[in-house]
Amino acid sequence: MPLRSFRGGVHPPEHKELTEHKALELMPVPAEIFVPMGQHLGKPASPLVKKGDYVRQGQVLAAAAGFISAPVHSPVSGKVVKLVKGPVVGGTTADMLVVQPGEPDPLPADKVAEGAAPPTSAPLLLPPLDLNTVTGPEIIERVREAGIVGQGGAAFPTAVKLSPPADKPIDWMIINGAECEPYLTRDYRLMLERPDDIVEGILLIGRTLGENVNLGIGIENNKPEAIRVMREAIVKRQAAIRVFELKTKYPQGGEKMLIDAAVGRKVPPGALPMEVGCVIQNVGTALAIRDAVILGEVPRTAVLTVSGLGVKEPKNLQVTIGTPLRDVIAFCGGATADARRVVVGGPMMGFAAYSLDAPVVKATSGILVLSERELKEPPETTCLNCGKCAEACPVNLLPSRLARLAELQRWEAARDLGIEVCMECGTCAFTCPARKPLVQYLRLGKKNVRNLPRKER
Repeated sequence: MPLRSFRGGVHPPEHKELTEHKALELMPVPAEIFVPMGQHLGKPASPLVKKGDYVRQGQVLAAAAGFISAPVHSPVSGKVVKLVKGPVVGGTTADMLVVQPGEPDPLPADKVAEGAAPPTSAPLLLPPLDLNTVTGPEIIERVREAGIVGQGGAAFPTAVKLSPPADKPIDWMIINGAECEPYLTRDYRLMLERPDDIVEGILLIGRTLGENVNLGIGIENNKPEAIRVMREAIVKRQAAIRVFELKTKYPQGGEKMLIDAAVGRKVPPGALPMEVGCVIQNVGTALAIRDAVILGEVPRTAVLTVSGLGVKEPKNLQVTIGTPLRDVIAFCGGATADARRVVVGGPMMGFAAYSLDAPVVKATSGILVLSERELKEPPETTCLNCGKCAEACPVNLLPSRLARLAELQRWEAARDLGIEVCMECGTCAFTCPARKPLVQYLRLGKKNVRNLPRKER
């Protein structure tokens, strides 16, 4: 069968050979962890503990502060030493709890109740649910209670995504295994190392969306081993899950691109996948749901790729949430002499880290240490009006025109031309022969359009 794809897109150098053959390693817990209250899209969680409190692994540190929010659990057992406002990825600061891992201080003998068990640092788990009898609403409640968020980058609370309005019937749930960003191999390793668990997670997600939902997983054809092991796991489980073999092209992992390639449906500009009867979840999200339902686990670690020519030992790691970026890089041998930039996420849609004190959070998928060789590029020149950016844009925009309007601060005109539809994927900047910073201008334009008075918008 022909490979499935979408209009537009680019094929940047993959650089996946640096880590694709490296199995996941568990990184030791650092001396201090920094747990942000906002690890999800929506309102930050509200702290429930204070300085001096001893907390256990899995204990709720902060409660969800609204419908689009998620609770935050302690990744370790230890002592809360302070509540600070610290740097996070994206160039801003956020409230975070600082926890020093360790055993609880023993109580004096005269303070211990007779027959009481000694304090422990064993993880707090949620009650496991029966895989065979658990219902859809019970799964959604468990996902909400566990604070699971999307692992694809946006970190949208998963319980909300699994609760579409009654007037939006869903008939396709597709797992995103494309992992189209260069360098990143986290999802690839998860598919190779935990295929049976992923299948169980897919079936649990399907149960939340009703009996008539079709299930699938989309994987790019540059991952033939992942396609093979996932098909074998599906056959072994005798599950009705379809594997979509996708053409290797960026941004194939975007929700709208994946839906177009897999089932041939076009999500309208500004609309959500539910408008065309689809829900998209990430490989890591399916695993988190499976572990929360069957094992009672809550997110305490993040699986991520550390790569780039600027780090001495590229790895795929399982890292305690709250670990500073600098500790992760140090665990991978540290940076090379010609390292110039640290990017959190992929090189196309990730954010350059302005502080290595920023911590790993639930949805951190990668830490890239890029060298001078990887960043070297020709100087910016005048726009050639060649149209390559429009040809590559997967959402049919005119990036050069929109960037120019943003540069001139013509926010209303940029709004009228559809700048809010931009997904900031970076295909336009990648393909631009003039090396214009198109994505930066588009982000600036989107931010200012959102700040327009409601009447003008």
